[in-house]
Amino acid sequence: ATFDEASGEAQAAFGDNRIYVEHFIPNARHVEIQILGDKHGNVVHLFERDCSLQRRHQKMVEEAPCPVLSAELRQEICNCALKIARHIHYENAGTVEFILDQENGRFYFLEMNTRIQVEHPVTEMITGIDLVQEQIRVASGLPIRFSQDDVRLDGHAIECRINSENPSLNFRPSSGKISLLHIPGGPWVRFDTALYQDYVVPPFYDSMIGKLIVHAPTRGEAVRKMQAALCELVIEGVDHNSELQMEILADDDFRAGNYYTDFIAKRG
Repeated sequence: ATFDEASGEAQAAFGDNRIYVEHFIPNARHVEIQILGDKHGNVVHLFERDCSLQRRHQKMVEEAPCPVLSAELRQEICNCALKIARHIHYENAGTVEFILDQENGRFYFLEMNTRIQVEHPVTEMITGIDLVQEQIRVASGLPIRFSQDDVRLDGHAIECRINSENPSLNFRPSSGKISLLHIPGGPWVRFDTALYQDYVVPPFYDSMIGKLIVHAPTRGEAVRKMQAALCELVIEGVDHNSELQMEILADDDFRAGNYYTDFIAKRG
């Protein structure tokens, strides 16, 4: 009945009753593979990132590696990304994105981002490879300096996006002058931002004002390190979402790696 109703609406609106039927994945994970390709035919992957923690399809927390991928499935999805990149003779840093159906271990191509991405630091942390530097080298015509066998996955990294918005007020955007700024430090703690004391956050652009990234030998240690870094982070003058990020990191489902793309929406 639903199919017939939708088909009828399509006929009435467009004079064509044909419609697409898409496979519905109720508990989807967003997993993406970082790749590099050069003009000499070399293509390598730098493993995956899990970007499933999203609000209105905008990523909030990213981590690498994905906590639910088996070694076999990791190899399969990475090989698929390489196959796509080789097929189009790709030359650049890029990300091949997939939807993962965790229940049956199947994955589906979503899109390819032909650029560096916000969450690239977590890949840099677990591989020790400077992606921006490699992207510039590839663009200048130089070959990739390493082979696939040289790329090693080391430890675990997490990134939290710091947005100037108020989660308790339906994520109302916030702008204004930064009256106090303290950036967390320490080994394997990184804060990518353009903020400085007295900087004025304008109301015209995306709300992200920083990216907090940590690395540790295990996922559990990375979570604890991120919690400590978020506690150290002080940004006064605008509202921001660091407290919400703390709540996410403390959530039992997140700790267990049991989360999906609708995690934030279901939390309310």
